[in-house]
Amino acid sequence: MKRRDALRSLALLTGGLVLVPSCDFSKEDILAAYHNLQITPSLQQLLADIADTIIPPGEIKGASDLSVQDFILVMVNDCMDENGQQSFMNGLKGFEDFSKKKTGNTFSKLETVQKEELLLAGMTTDAEAERDIRSFLGTTKRFTIQGFMLSEYIQTEVKPYSLIPGDYQGEVRIADLNTDRIHG
Repeated sequence: MKRRDALRSLALLTGGLVLVPSCDFSKEDILAAYHNLQITPSLQQLLADIADTIIPPGEIKGASDLSVQDFILVMVNDCMDENGQQSFMNGLKGFEDFSKKKTGNTFSKLETVQKEELLLAGMTTDAEAERDIRSFLGTTKRFTIQGFMLSEYIQTEVKPYSLIPGDYQGEVRIADLNTDRIHG
């Protein structure tokens, strides 16, 4: 009986040793999760800067404080078709050139007002050559707002989310109602 146990243990050990080289125990780069997109850390940082320009920090946290750029990349990677993903990537990769062409400087080196003007110019451009920039900025704006409003921070601290309607109060004066203020 001990012979069978030894053979079984040897078979399990051999199978485990065969599988170990295929397992990668190194720290996985978060950008590898976006298998449909070719995202580099510099492009991710550019997307974070753009999202932070759309929703800047102030009295409440900004978009990059909540890592909305990761939400944007997940939504583009998982929810958009190949044409939409390609247009998004073309716009993201071409945005620095667009910034240099319009302002003469990279996006990260611009002042806040210049960043806002550049984003507005990119969203309203009618040039056929800048169609991907316009599509990219529209998608980024939409997913920035969606990711920001659905974040845990907004749902718990800024505008508390109630899963159920709350207690029934049959007689309440309108002047006594305490409404939640979203904007602080």
